[in-house]
Amino acid sequence: MTEQKISFVSKDATLVGIVRLPKDLQSNEKRPAIIVLHGFGSNKSAENVLGPCAVLETLGYITLRFDFLGCGESEGTRGNLICMDQVHNTQDALTFLSKHPHVKPEQIGLIGSSFGAAVAVYAGAIDTRVAATISSGGWGHGERKFKGQHPTPEDWEKFTSMLKRGKAHREKTGQSLMVPRMEIVPIPPGLKRQIVPGSLQEFTAETAQSMFDFKAEDVVSQISPRPLLLLHSSVDSVTPTEQSLEMFKRAGKPTDLHLFGDTDHFMLAEGNQRVWNIVKDWLFQYLPI
Repeated sequence: MTEQKISFVSKDATLVGIVRLPKDLQSNEKRPAIIVLHGFGSNKSAENVLGPCAVLETLGYITLRFDFLGCGESEGTRGNLICMDQVHNTQDALTFLSKHPHVKPEQIGLIGSSFGAAVAVYAGAIDTRVAATISSGGWGHGERKFKGQHPTPEDWEKFTSMLKRGKAHREKTGQSLMVPRMEIVPIPPGLKRQIVPGSLQEFTAETAQSMFDFKAEDVVSQISPRPLLLLHSSVDSVTPTEQSLEMFKRAGKPTDLHLFGDTDHFMLAEGNQRVWNIVKDWLFQYLPI
């Protein structure tokens, strides 16, 4: 295995990433590649990024992992994560990777977890250069997702009031209202260990509004006839499982949906062999080496 630290420009900022080459790659060989997208406020060193990169490398794929705008080592305003900016970042990463001397440009796929999964679905839908898309614990309708994450009337009132305060604060001061991470996306105490060091802990209210307005399910049908794989925990304690169910209903063919009862939201970080057997078989069918 060889890792190459790279950078590319997106939204007038320099983003930093790592290209990983399989150890058996020949000097004149080209192979399919997969871009691995990190989750909400995370970075390219998260376990649900490193884990997939390691498995995909053993399967023979080239991978690219990178820090989204404003995350990790990449430039950009910290804590201001706008969904469509991340879609744009993904498209620019695709452009960069398609020019790599060992990559088959017509065989580049996307895999993302959580926020990265929503971005992967959207980017895969609007950019026909994406050959295959995998979503793990993703979401397709921001408002409905947030209602599931803030389920009581009191929780929902607190969340929507924050959005209103953020808008008013911006109009009054010209500055963003900063909001703690857990007030946007609550995570159960037992899963907080999955929050990688260096992850952002505060975000602009505009970040939450961007997620609220983001609707990957509105475009998911555009992925067809290219393949889509939806993975979700049937007992997901972060992103409601219905988000993948609804995307499956709206997606064209070929789309596969798999629910798992023996894993939770960060399934790609857990090394669950049943999950990876499904991913492996799906990749070998739709993005063969």
